Amino acid sequence: MKTTARSVTVIPPMVSLTTLPQSSDYVKKRVAAYARVSTDTEEQQNSYEAQVKHYTRHIQENEDWEFAGVYTDEGLSATSTKHRDGFNSMIQDALDGKIDFILTKSVSRFARNTVDSLTAVRKLKEKGVEIYFEKENIYTMDSKGELLITIMSSLAQEESRSISENVTWGQRKRMRDGKVSMPYKHFLGYEKGEDGIPKIVEKEAEIVRLIYTLFLQGKTHSAIARHLTEAKIPTPAGREKWSVSTVLSILKNEKYKGDALLQKIYTVDFLTKKRKINNGEVPQYYVENSHPAIVTPEVYNLVQAEIEKRKPVGRRQSAVSCFSSKIICGECGGFYGSKVWHSTSKYRRTIWQCNNKFKGENACGTPHLYETAIQAAFVEAFNQIAGDMESIVEAYTMIIDSLTDSKDLDKEIDALHDECGVVRELIRKCVEDNTFTANNQDECVARYETLCARYEERRHRHDETVSEKQSRIARRETLTRFLGALRSRDGMLAEFDKELWCVLVESMTVVSESRARIVFKDGREICVGLGDK
Repeated sequence: MKTTARSVTVIPPMVSLTTLPQSSDYVKKRVAAYARVSTDTEEQQNSYEAQVKHYTRHIQENEDWEFAGVYTDEGLSATSTKHRDGFNSMIQDALDGKIDFILTKSVSRFARNTVDSLTAVRKLKEKGVEIYFEKENIYTMDSKGELLITIMSSLAQEESRSISENVTWGQRKRMRDGKVSMPYKHFLGYEKGEDGIPKIVEKEAEIVRLIYTLFLQGKTHSAIARHLTEAKIPTPAGREKWSVSTVLSILKNEKYKGDALLQKIYTVDFLTKKRKINNGEVPQYYVENSHPAIVTPEVYNLVQAEIEKRKPVGRRQSAVSCFSSKIICGECGGFYGSKVWHSTSKYRRTIWQCNNKFKGENACGTPHLYETAIQAAFVEAFNQIAGDMESIVEAYTMIIDSLTDSKDLDKEIDALHDECGVVRELIRKCVEDNTFTANNQDECVARYETLCARYEERRHRHDETVSEKQSRIARRETLTRFLGALRSRDGMLAEFDKELWCVLVESMTVVSESRARIVFKDGREICVGLGDK
């Protein structure tokens, strides 16, 4: 069978009005530049200004170019383009047809994230916008441009990873050495000392002590925040209004007692800069006596115990007055709350009654109380123990150390800490052994889960023991304050003393129409009569 030779005919392009240039006028190329520095140091600031001047002059001196601006980002990392406003604005203007050509110093100045870099380059190429990387002498429209950019961006990304790991290593080395740093601009009470150790700012420290005092007097986080706002005391960040979270963070921050827990938060990914609360994923370091304390450890521990005690109360915890969340209904166990009667008349009075009194089908039978009745009940209870003041002070002075001794807990905490370390190492070896050795997977998983369960059980017991130790320390401070308050009074009370009520009274339970039971913070219970409701 005869075969026919292959034949190829070239069809030349058609010339039409649509393919001919519409105008013979010469159009200048619109050129922009991008400059960035990653820190705010003086050296980098000079580099930043030099880049801006260089590109502005370079573009304006070229007769074939039209200056389209210099886009900048100052003091920002290039690992992600998410928060780089100057970069994102430049890309958008280029996509909108306002820029034809972009100059930048290097691939690493443009982006150290390979994906971000290539994505931006490809978007711009589709719109006919070219980028020139001065240091590497790369044009993105060149046939080899994208390959070179991929290689250079990958190298820049690895450099960022290396820098991040070195910085992390350095930070953790400082932590292991017990060196403490604080975000001083937003940290109330301290400034950086000449030797690098946090130094107390006494004016701010007074605010911290006030917050601790108000909390121990029975005020809630919201009441303290409201008090500070009304007093026109600025927040750590310099704002006028205090938030509940800010007050709570000050009350729970161990740095105010002179200790420091380091690496509470860590960076998950060097590219996204995402940070996460450390729940055991990376090591933490607890440094005791790392810097001067603003509040004593005893006061701090007492506050932590009070925070834990208030948790079950939840939203019911209030701080309208010193009686809030201290008066309890003997029938339903609910708290008494304040109500105002005849608020717009001369007969206006504040009464206290069970918050559950009119909830549900059966109303509580406990009576409402006037504040004068509560005050009189406390005076009567105090005077009962005041009659035996000397023996109470003497007895508690003798036994306070034995009641609050925590040496046994210290030994248990050390033993549990050591055991947790051993189990962690066994878990690591189990994972490592399964990685490099062929094992029965069912047996390996069972062993791993057993070790994890053992670690969690020991860690939980460790946390419980630490909490018990803090409770004993807080108990010691409570008793010390209790005895101090008793010593401060010489003889019987003639009238109600608000400060003594706050320091001495744990709760007051309304038992009936005529009886109440006051529990003092040393555990002593006194039954008293209730006068006029």
